[in-house]
Order: sequence, then structure tokens, then C-alpha cells
Amino acid sequence: MRRYSGRDVSRVDIQEDWLKPKWYVLFVRSNQEKQVAQHLSSRLIDHFLPLHESVHQWKDRKVKLASPLFPGYVFVRLALVDRLKALLVPNVVNLVGTANTPSVVADEEIDWIRRGVTYGKAAPHEFLNAGDAVVIQSGPMAGMEGIFVRSLNGARVLIRLHSISRAFAVEVDREWLEVAPTGVLMGTSPKETHSLHQRMDASDSN
Repeated sequence: MRRYSGRDVSRVDIQEDWLKPKWYVLFVRSNQEKQVAQHLSSRLIDHFLPLHESVHQWKDRKVKLASPLFPGYVFVRLALVDRLKALLVPNVVNLVGTANTPSVVADEEIDWIRRGVTYGKAAPHEFLNAGDAVVIQSGPMAGMEGIFVRSLNGARVLIRLHSISRAFAVEVDREWLEVAPTGVLMGTSPKETHSLHQRMDASDSN
């Protein structure tokens, strides 16, 4: 995914849509996510840095750390005309985007991330181009769509964020999952969901 610097916008007439606050993604320098979040807080810029708990082995002990769910990314909510308020924060490189347009993250996807972190033990996961489409039908994460991942203890669902080409995995009860109503998730080809029924039927019979 290309990085959007914000310089191209000045060559285009300001549109009304740019006056509306939306969620965007800041690409920041490595290991500077928390520092950037602190700067955003001090500047009263609405932002979101999702974290997950990870265990690191030190020489004499294991240490639990809160690490960014999406390394290098910090979400900000602002009007595009105010982008410089965020771009001028130390250690911010640019806005994530494609071509000359920064990527807008849907409110729904932000909600999915929040619920995944709070209820689903969200953990980083590679963004897959193929998988099985499911919808979580019960529990606090009901309504979230993702990719079914078979696991020995329950089930894990990969939640894909198409706006930024990132993903995270959550843990759910197997009984909470149903095939996506259309059989296909947004941005997923029909062939990618063809094997779901067979895999789920096989897991039920085991």
C-alpha cells in the first residue's frame, strides 16, 4: 500500500467532504507508536492506538508487554483539511493511502478493532487474500465478519480491514459462527469461500 504524504491535496480544490471528520491512518516510525499517541493526546487530536498483550522472554524472566496491534500505524479522526495537525507530530511519516488519496477507515472497522481488543484477545495476523467467509452471530462481537481459522481449542476468526490492508485475529466459540449470508465477504472472491461448508462440516463430524 502506498504512503500518502498530503502534498498532492494542495493541488486540488478543497471539497466539502474534506471538512467532515473521518478516520485515517498515520504511518509512523518504528517503535514510536506510543510516543506519537502521547503527542496526539497533548494536541487534543482524536486518535486510537489498539494494543495487544505479548509475552517477551528476557534473560531471567518473561515479561508481558502491551504492543501495537498494527505496528507502524496510529488511527486519527479529523477533517482532511486539518491533516497537517497530525502530519507535523514528531515521528509521523505520512498518511496511509493509495495513489493521491488517503485511505478512509470506516467507523464500523474501528468498532470491530475496539471490540476485538476488548473481547477477543486480538492479536496481529497477516492479511490473507483467501479464506473462508463467516459472520460472528452471537456474543459481544456479533456482526463482525471475517475468515474462519481452524484451531484446536475453539475457533479463531481473522478480521480483515480492507481500507488499510491489515488484519487481526480474535478467539470465539465455534457455535457463534455462521457462513456469511451472501457466502462472500466484501472484497473477497466467491472462490475464496467455496471450501467453508466442507471444512465446518468436517470439524463438526470430528
